[in-house]
Parts: sequence; C-alpha cells; structure tokens
Amino acid sequence: MAVKIKTKDGLIDISNGVIATVVGSAATSNYGVVGMASKNAIRDGFDGILNRANYKRGVVVKSENNEITVDVYIIVGYGLKISEVSRNVQGSVKYNLKNQLGIDTKAVNVIVQSVKVLDE
Repeated sequence: MAVKIKTKDGLIDISNGVIATVVGSAATSNYGVVGMASKNAIRDGFDGILNRANYKRGVVVKSENNEITVDVYIIVGYGLKISEVSRNVQGSVKYNLKNQLGIDTKAVNVIVQSVKVLDE
C-alpha cells in the first residue's frame, strides 16, 4: 500500500517504507526518545531498539484521501515527562512529512512501548 499524490504533472506513489523511514528519523531525533520499538514486540520476538533499517516495524501508516494517520511506537528515557516527549514527536513527524514528502497528516498517534534508563 502506498500514498498517492496527484500533481499537475502526474501521479506520485510514495511507499510505506519511505514514510516509515521519514517518521522514524523524525521521531528519534527528539530529546528523550531512546529509539523506535516494534509494534508487535512479542510476535517479532524483539523487545529492543530498532535500527534505521527496521523502522517500518515500529510505524503503522493508514492512508485516506491524500491524508495519512501514523502510529509511532517509541521507547522513552526514564525520568522524562512522557507527555512532553510525545508532543514533540508528534510535531516533528508532522513537520517532516509535510516538508520532505508533501503529505498532510490527519493524526500522529504516539505509543510508548517502554521506558529505558539512560546511561550516564
């Protein structure tokens, strides 16, 4: 499934893998986000931090009428305000999707899978 954008010159298809990479990079660039988590940690048998190649395991993209809804699964650092970190992730993801891909987001849902103690 891909997002289709109609322009004056034709149709552009953007795959969910590309969207997941942009979303994952935007999310992990925020202070307090330790990394991306798998949306199905038990099924995948992986409860650690996803690397850049596996960001699509931690992002769910739902498309409708040139707008998308994105679910982002993250790991937050211990001792930080989860609501503030989540709000920053939402803003960053919306901005990067609009700025880099030209996609309007209907909603960005942030799901905190776990909290990890940061190494000092």
